[in-house]
Amino acid sequence: MALVKAGVVVLDCVEPEQLAEFYKGLLEAEETDATANRVEIRGADGVRLAFRRDANATPPSWPRPENSLQAHLDFMVDDLDATERLVVALGGRPVETKGPAGPHEERGYADPAGHSFTLRRAPSTAPKQG
Repeated sequence: MALVKAGVVVLDCVEPEQLAEFYKGLLEAEETDATANRVEIRGADGVRLAFRRDANATPPSWPRPENSLQAHLDFMVDDLDATERLVVALGGRPVETKGPAGPHEERGYADPAGHSFTLRRAPSTAPKQG
């Protein structure tokens, strides 16, 4: 039995309730816990994220080098275009959407509080033809 179990990724932000709403919409998540300074959610696939109030939080500047990534989330998706539309509708913004096509195609975004994340095309599980 492991002494330590994986917990939850926590993002600092000024408005945890608003940021939780963004990720609830993106991950088809439900709120599992909330206090005055923290909101935790669980995605449909079980991933857990929390958002902690920090009145002095400043978003990362990625892709600019100063105050760069701090933290970075990757999400696997089947349809980059459809998921991008959802991200934008929920209040996120594209940061880096140009990249080489291929099995590992990915696009960079920022959530409404400025945290960076990547949507990465899920590898195909279909057998090769030929």
